[in-house]
Amino acid sequence: MAVWRRRPKERVLVHSDQGSQYSSDDWIRFCSQHNLKPRTSRRGNCWDHAVAESFFSSLKKERIKRRIYMTRELAKADIFDYIKVVYNRRRRHSHLNGLSPDQFEVVASK
Repeated sequence: MAVWRRRPKERVLVHSDQGSQYSSDDWIRFCSQHNLKPRTSRRGNCWDHAVAESFFSSLKKERIKRRIYMTRELAKADIFDYIKVVYNRRRRHSHLNGLSPDQFEVVASK
């Protein structure tokens, strides 16, 4: 969705864990076709990607923990809502000087 909405012109780093989906041929091809550079941290070293690790931790604690989704579509919709409404618009981040990601982008684009 980010590729579709933003259409990055410059190379963009994509932080992820070491899950097998991120080493698949499909993922590598997708990244290559869309000017993305995949990055994973070394095994056992979460500090390489602290911001990504923090996001996934927040997602799990604040939204997914103890929920059972009846369908994959319901899970996708709920996670989308968390990212677009809660995380990007409302949730303040210390590494963004106390701004939400949406607020930070407005300030940074000026």
